[in-house]
Amino acid sequence: FVKWTGDAWDLGEFGGKIINVGDIQARVANGPYSRSAASAEEVLAEFDANGDGNITIGVAAAGPADDGAYYQAVVDAAIKLSNDKGWSSPIIIDEIQPANAADELTNLADQGVDIIIVGASEIAEPLPDLTEEYSDIFWYCNCGAGFATLPGLAQSLDDGAEVGYTTGYAAGLILEENGGSTAAMLGCCDLNFEKEFLLSFTMGIQAVNESFEVSYYPTGDFPYDFNSVPNATEAFNTALGDGIGFVLPYLGGAHEPVVQLANEAGIPVSSAGASNVCARDDLAYSVASRFDGGDYIRAIFPQILNGEVKEGETKTFKVGVDPEPGGLICDPTDEQQQAMDDIYANVASGMYAGDFGAIKGQAYGG
Repeated sequence: FVKWTGDAWDLGEFGGKIINVGDIQARVANGPYSRSAASAEEVLAEFDANGDGNITIGVAAAGPADDGAYYQAVVDAAIKLSNDKGWSSPIIIDEIQPANAADELTNLADQGVDIIIVGASEIAEPLPDLTEEYSDIFWYCNCGAGFATLPGLAQSLDDGAEVGYTTGYAAGLILEENGGSTAAMLGCCDLNFEKEFLLSFTMGIQAVNESFEVSYYPTGDFPYDFNSVPNATEAFNTALGDGIGFVLPYLGGAHEPVVQLANEAGIPVSSAGASNVCARDDLAYSVASRFDGGDYIRAIFPQILNGEVKEGETKTFKVGVDPEPGGLICDPTDEQQQAMDDIYANVASGMYAGDFGAIKGQAYGG
C-alpha cells in the first residue's frame, strides 16, 4: 500500500507488491493543480458563474477554520487550490450552526462565488433548495453516507466503518505494544455517525485482542457540538482516571486541546480526520485516523475540473482502494506495518462487509 510520509505519498513497494499503481499514477499525472486534463481557459469558461473573469471558492465550515483537525483540513485545501490555480482568495465562513446554515450559505452564495464547498453534513440541510436557487454556482459537499443525491450537488463520502475499524486496529496495536487494555473515544453526543465509528473502532481494537475495551465519553450539546473545550477537558480527565491507555478525540474545535492533555499525560492519541498529523512537531500523535476532507478535495477537484465528476454524482473513497482514508500508525515497527497492510487488504477485499453492514444497521437503525 501507499504510505503517507508526512508531506507526500510514498509510492514505493509495500510487502513486495505495489497496490493501485495505475490509479496513483493517474492522480499524479492529473494532480490537483495540473492543467493536463483541462486548460485554464476551459476551466474558467465552465466554472466562472458570474462572468467576472476569475474563479472564487466559497467555503462553509461547521467548526473553527483553525481547529487543526477536520474543519481546517477543508479550509486549507481550498486556500491551496485557489493559490495554486491563480484564483481569487476563497471566501470562508466558519463556525456555522445548523440552525443558521440556510442564512449563512445564502450569504456565501450572494458574495459572487463560483464554487461552494460545504464541509460537512451538519450544515447541508438547506442544499436541496439552495442548489436550485443558485444553480449557476458549482456546489460540492463532503456530506457523508446517508445524504440524498441532488442533481445540483457533487458529493464525496467515505465509509465510516472502514475508517473506524482500521483506526481501532492501529490503536489496538499501540495498546498491545504498551501493555494497555482500554481506550477512550471522546465525542459530541452519541450521534448516529459517532455510533458507527465507535462500534467499528471497538471491533478493530478487539481484533487485536478481544479483551481490550473502549469507553465513550460525550463532551457536547446535541446536536453537533464538537467544540466544547471545558467539557472535553473534563471528559479526558475522567477517562484518565479510569485508566485509559489510548484516546481518540473525535472532536473539532476541542480536538487539539485534548491532544495536548494526552501528550502531557503520556497517553497515545489519534487524530480525527486530519492526515498530516504524523509530521507535526507541536503535538505528538501515535495514530492518524484519516477521513481528511482536504485530501478528498485534492483528489476529487481534478476530476471535477476536467468534467469526470459532475453535479449529481458522488465519489466514494474506500479504505485499501483509495490512498486517502483509513487509520495508520505514525511510527510503526515492521511487524505493525505488515499487520496494517494485511488489514487494509482484508477491508478492500470485502471480508468485513457483513460486519460493517451490521454496524451501520445498529448505528442508523433507530
